[in-house]
Amino acid sequence: MTRFTTLLLGLLMSASAFAVDPIPNPKPEIKEPLGTIKGWATQNDLKISLPVTKFVLENGLTVLLLEDHAVPMVSYHTWYRVGSRDEYPGVTGAAHMLEHMMFKGAKKYDGKSFDRIFHENGITNNAFTTNDYTGFYENLPSSKLELVMDMEVDRMSSLLISPDDLKSEKEVVAEERRWRVDNNPMGLLRELMMGTLFKVHPYKWPVIGYMKDIAAYDSDKLRFFYNTYYVPNNAVLVIVGDFKTSKVKSLIEKYYGKLPMRPLPETKKVEEPPQKVQQNATLRKDVQNSSFVVAYRSPRQGEADMYALDLAANILGYGTSSRLHKRLVYQKQIATSAYAYNYAMKDAGIMGFGVSLKPGQGTQEALDIVYNEIWKLRNQKVSDKELEKAKTQVMKDLVDGLKTMDGKARSLAVNEIVTGSYESLFTDLEKYQAVTADDIQKAAEKYTQQTQRSIITLEPKAKKE
Repeated sequence: MTRFTTLLLGLLMSASAFAVDPIPNPKPEIKEPLGTIKGWATQNDLKISLPVTKFVLENGLTVLLLEDHAVPMVSYHTWYRVGSRDEYPGVTGAAHMLEHMMFKGAKKYDGKSFDRIFHENGITNNAFTTNDYTGFYENLPSSKLELVMDMEVDRMSSLLISPDDLKSEKEVVAEERRWRVDNNPMGLLRELMMGTLFKVHPYKWPVIGYMKDIAAYDSDKLRFFYNTYYVPNNAVLVIVGDFKTSKVKSLIEKYYGKLPMRPLPETKKVEEPPQKVQQNATLRKDVQNSSFVVAYRSPRQGEADMYALDLAANILGYGTSSRLHKRLVYQKQIATSAYAYNYAMKDAGIMGFGVSLKPGQGTQEALDIVYNEIWKLRNQKVSDKELEKAKTQVMKDLVDGLKTMDGKARSLAVNEIVTGSYESLFTDLEKYQAVTADDIQKAAEKYTQQTQRSIITLEPKAKKE
């Protein structure tokens, strides 16, 4: 996801629903140095296995079920294949705004009833919107599963979107934008980065939308968006937890089966042209220190080079022992933080190397160090020690994300929507483990040339004389 949330290793979760199973191996027994995953020492034998049941209703609703009887709880996720990539100028942020309105009531359960019923029944819930999808989730006692199903069907089919509720919620979203972006240096930097990297693709505008579009939302605009995308054939329902699959399948047929399939708009694939010249963008705000990101467009989720670049980003900028942190924070002592990431989305990815400098420090010395480390990725193989450490960390994050019922549901949903199949989750460990130092060097050579980079800088405003 992302892969800000990348991946896992030392756990072991409820055996009925999750397993990291070693493939039979005739090699002599090797001591497990980590003592957390059976088979970790042999590395090549790691495999994720989840006994998922998948089916699709006649109206197009995709359903993934995973029984886990460890505790009498259920994680209930309803994700829609709609995000900011489905918007257009004038309605940026519509997917996020509609996410908010989904909590304001529908035909059977009004907004006050919705919150009250959840609270009275020990149900926690929330939602989120990204570039590629919108997700709603509840974590609930398993005895309340049918109640939540009824409530979710109500808002999938009969959302109110009243003008009064929309008016108040627009103020909430406007304040959220001020907090996350307008008054947040890193939010400003990210928004400028996305607009610099993408000139054609809808990834260029922010998920939360521009303030002028937030102010201009009306019920008709959001109703059109809701009627277009909040339909069963554009949704993925994932239920993980304490239930019997046969019974839940019958309940899903009962509640969701009556909803009609609706035609979806034709998806127009937008190809971002190759970047052939370095892009520079600078923003000056009331901040105490300079920050910058050196960013590149990278592969979309699931492509082979994604795995190599995830590991490369880990080596350069994950944690205090990473190359960039050691050089910029420890040795040179010119920065307060240095980081790197490779974030893969449905249509493209972003590889970024960021630095926050100490007050009074200029950017050039730090930029030169970042350029040098990226040059080394292209021209020198990473060491075996660095590579194994990166694999351990990345795979540990992957597996850690599956420790809970909620984490399993999220991983299944995101893979089903972004890659087209939840089963892509099951091969991730193997794909990371198969990456070689040569693979990292080749991927860096392909994606991190000087003409492909964008330099996004946030500078303090010049002091008035």
